[in-house]
Amino acid sequence: MILLTPDLRYALRANAISSAAAQAQDMRFDPVPVVKFFNPLGAGTWLATEFYGDDDTLFGLADLGFGCPEMGVFSLMEVQSVRLPYGMRIERDEGFYSQHPLSRWADTARRAGSIIHAEQLLIRAKSGAGPDLPTDPTHGTAG
Repeated sequence: MILLTPDLRYALRANAISSAAAQAQDMRFDPVPVVKFFNPLGAGTWLATEFYGDDDTLFGLADLGFGCPEMGVFSLMEVQSVRLPYGMRIERDEGFYSQHPLSRWADTARRAGSIIHAEQLLIRAKSGAGPDLPTDPTHGTAG
């Protein structure tokens, strides 16, 4: 599977350029994630919003499954190089779409303890079904 199609690369680069322009003007830039990568055999999940000009560095939210998702940079080459059992690799969620900005994802994922649980909570919150988002990560996920 190709992790970044030309269209995704373009959207991620456009966000990186917009982010740099916003920073230069001391403005806030909070885009929605463009792409989601995941480990089909584990908890690793990455949401990317920007792709830098070095053709390797992505910015977004990374969750390696230890209960503490973090915003920052990660390497496309490293994600692509992960080899899993049975010949599997990190995959792109082809059906991923979000209307929530990265800051909302990060806040929800930190409270919920993972991007996977945050996704479930954000879907439930949008539909009006389910409880409110947890307010403290020490209390686990809602639901």
